[in-house]
Amino acid sequence: MHKIQDLGNDIQLIDLMDLQTPERTGAYILGAEELTVIETSASPSIPHLIEGMQELNINLEDIKHIIVTHVHLDHAGGTGLFLEQCPEAKVYVHPRGKRHLADPSKLIAGARMVYGDDFDQLFNPIVPIDEKRLVAMEEGQSLDIGGRLLTFYDTPGHAKHHFSIHDSKSNGFFTGDTIGVFYPNIARKGYPLVLPSTSPNQFNPEAMLSSVEKIESLQPQHIFFGHYGEGPEPKDVFTQIRYWLPIFTSVADDVFLQGNDIIKMQEAIQSELLEQVKHYLLTAHDVELSAEDKKLIGLDLNVCTMGMIDRLQKVK
Repeated sequence: MHKIQDLGNDIQLIDLMDLQTPERTGAYILGAEELTVIETSASPSIPHLIEGMQELNINLEDIKHIIVTHVHLDHAGGTGLFLEQCPEAKVYVHPRGKRHLADPSKLIAGARMVYGDDFDQLFNPIVPIDEKRLVAMEEGQSLDIGGRLLTFYDTPGHAKHHFSIHDSKSNGFFTGDTIGVFYPNIARKGYPLVLPSTSPNQFNPEAMLSSVEKIESLQPQHIFFGHYGEGPEPKDVFTQIRYWLPIFTSVADDVFLQGNDIIKMQEAIQSELLEQVKHYLLTAHDVELSAEDKKLIGLDLNVCTMGMIDRLQKVK
């Protein structure tokens, strides 16, 4: 049986098994008069998305709207491939991201630089999307899906091409990566950990905090993460990002100032951050990380570290 969660308010979450890892990325399915999918993950996840749709008895021909919070490949890389089987659907994207879905060559080149020889296994194929099927949503614009309003807000910090979507039915926000990553397995151990996502190449801590303030000001009751699922109380999410983001940037700044080759910098930053997370969870919340937990957090910290070093090299 495929892993599907009913989150209430006619929202279903399908586990897309990114990197063949449970609870890594998911697609949110909004049951309404106009069926809507938020996030598709990368192309290797599309079979999981289609399998989940079948279990929900959804015909792909009935899907009207596909929304991607931003165009990083682990969120939108599979959209073109999925769209081939959704003849009635349009794709909604941030204005800065639209051209990259129509012509993904720059996305591909950038991801190849980050992921190297692993790129093909992680992301291929990346299918361009006909511009006629792409819709750019501006700040404050809404999409009415059968009386349910989805309102789009520009929320940079993780990326400039990132928006977050407010859902009127749940009073929830689909936040992609802009206010962090949630770890359900660690939550089940006793603490709902949320960490910032600072990946290359547009990470901006000031913009990230501004996005937190914007979402917080709208007083949502639920936060739905790109990684992964519904998080803890929104006030807890905001508190954790404000706690961890300065720690992330401070550790990166300190290592960068010491000067070293990039690989050693990455290793030092990632190691120090993992130690800080482990120590915090154990001492403050009596939660001990398993080897699997450390591996999952390490995957994220590896990419986060690349983003922080990239930013420091630009402002140096």
